[in-house]
Amino acid sequence: MGMCTAPIQGHRTASGRANCPACGGRSRSYYGGYGAYPTYEPYSGAVARGDGWSSVGATARSTRPRWSPLASSLSYTPAEITALTPFRNSVETRPTAPDFRDVFLCHAWDDRRGVARELHDMLESRGVSVWFSEKDVALGSPLMREIDRGLAKSRIGIVLVTPALLSRLRSEGIADKELSALLARDLLVPVVHNTTYEELREVSPLLGSRSGLSTAENAMHEVAAKVAELVSP
Repeated sequence: MGMCTAPIQGHRTASGRANCPACGGRSRSYYGGYGAYPTYEPYSGAVARGDGWSSVGATARSTRPRWSPLASSLSYTPAEITALTPFRNSVETRPTAPDFRDVFLCHAWDDRRGVARELHDMLESRGVSVWFSEKDVALGSPLMREIDRGLAKSRIGIVLVTPALLSRLRSEGIADKELSALLARDLLVPVVHNTTYEELREVSPLLGSRSGLSTAENAMHEVAAKVAELVSP
């Protein structure tokens, strides 16, 4: 039997292993005192990098965070992975109860029947439970009390940043109170839509300092899919 060529040629691909005179006929396993375990190759040409996998020589979007399923077709920028990793850590470590929601959706009143409803429906279609004022605040119920309950029983919060929300923040309305509670808990993922982080920072420097997702880089259905992966068990 020939000598293993791994030190020279490497066995990072199936073809490299097959061409090795020592390992070519072996099954794809690791051998040791505790038995055999199958090797794991995320995809061809990939290398481990931080909290995700990055394809060598590919674009900045060819990355996969550790919580993204192998079958997922989504790609993330390194900045998105960095921004979302703390929220994933919170999802994994925070205790839950049967009546907990995956997401608290904070939005401007003007968006409740438009883009906020659209995002809500996309999330729920992917199995994400969402606290949404349009369906979770009963007629006649104290709004702020219901918001407090919703915040306390949600794993993370999403704020849908739109021109309407920026206008509401300038007037310090209900959305501003929701944001203050979410920011205090450090569980807030901004989703910027039809505006920019630069415009957000002019209105709310604290919120604008948080990184998240943007529909300038992802279609809304991709944003919903990424949030669904973020809060998945």
